[in-house]
Amino acid sequence: MEIGAFVKSLIYLVSGSLLYPVLFLLVFLIFYLLIYCGSFFMEWLDRSKLTRLTPKETVSFLCKKQDIAAFPYYVRCYIEEICSIKKDNNFINEIEIENLLQGRTIVLWKSLDRVKMVVRIGPGLGLIGTLIPMGTGLAGLSQGDMTRLSSDLVIAFTTTVVGLAVGLTAYFFYTVKRRWVEEDIKDIELITEIFAFTLGREKEHEIS
Repeated sequence: MEIGAFVKSLIYLVSGSLLYPVLFLLVFLIFYLLIYCGSFFMEWLDRSKLTRLTPKETVSFLCKKQDIAAFPYYVRCYIEEICSIKKDNNFINEIEIENLLQGRTIVLWKSLDRVKMVVRIGPGLGLIGTLIPMGTGLAGLSQGDMTRLSSDLVIAFTTTVVGLAVGLTAYFFYTVKRRWVEEDIKDIELITEIFAFTLGREKEHEIS
């Protein structure tokens, strides 16, 4: 019985000590989403100014070496990177192109990791922040302390609301951002095919 009481006391102590870290993390996630919101809308404004190009128009732009400002930011960075490698080496092979494509694709998908984690972490923290005060509130109720019960219930319900709000907001950002990443990867793969085709033409010309 003494061991059981010790274990219960230890679990209660650990559970109670998690409340303030959970509240701190929820506040941190709120500030993170506010900062992310700014970068999100900056990217949205940048993309809203662009004219969406068809694959044929993309080929035409690259073949004629027209201004790459018609492409999104990450696609422009990829074009500049692959052009700089070709300029520095005076020759670029298929392996370098494939390595550059895979590296850029990984970077784009990794850019979603943080907001994707917030989608899951936010509601989880809200649930933890709900259950911990409920336990202490019920303990206060057993002692007839209604003031403690009411204050703990306020904390419990507000953390639930904040956690769900954080999760829903992050899910909105993640859904839109994922669509942008998929579009950028499609453009990058098309651009890579164009450069690979151009490389093949150059090799044929050298052989002939």
